[in-house]
Amino acid sequence: MKIYAETERLILREIVPTDIDGMFELDSDPEVHKYLGNNPIKDKGQVAAIIDFIRKQYFEHGIGRWAVIEKQKNEFMGWAGLKYITEETNGHRDYYDLGYRLIRRYWGKGFATEAAIASLDYGFKELGLDEMYAIADCQNNGSNKILTKVGFAFIEVFDLDAVNCNWYRIDKQSYDFESLA
Repeated sequence: MKIYAETERLILREIVPTDIDGMFELDSDPEVHKYLGNNPIKDKGQVAAIIDFIRKQYFEHGIGRWAVIEKQKNEFMGWAGLKYITEETNGHRDYYDLGYRLIRRYWGKGFATEAAIASLDYGFKELGLDEMYAIADCQNNGSNKILTKVGFAFIEVFDLDAVNCNWYRIDKQSYDFESLA
């Protein structure tokens, strides 16, 4: 399996079919889905379909969300990374979106921030991107805080499936590689 990035505490690698148990723990938790439509998954068949969808993105777009692995214990923590969005969102299409989702026991420890920084570094340095976007439910204080902490600029509030969401953008010129490393 391909490793895309490593940090002091994390390995960011491709998501593989054997991640099914960790992905199920992640996406079956109602708290994890609180700001994602309140629709946690119910069975591992749904997880297998999600993993297949992500793996298809690797082949179609050369990028997709990555498994976040805690180095010290070699544990699946969730996912993070970039996704190439082809459908229209807030008047944009064909753009790179930064996202992250962690199992609840890993919240509040800086892991999502660390994974977000590694993802941005990869996007700007390895993929040569000029800009990336991110979306967070307006009520999701934790996610909004992470996005601004890693350098995203708030652009506007928009409606996404009847939910008010914040739309963020970051560009290569304004990204501070040194201070976030």
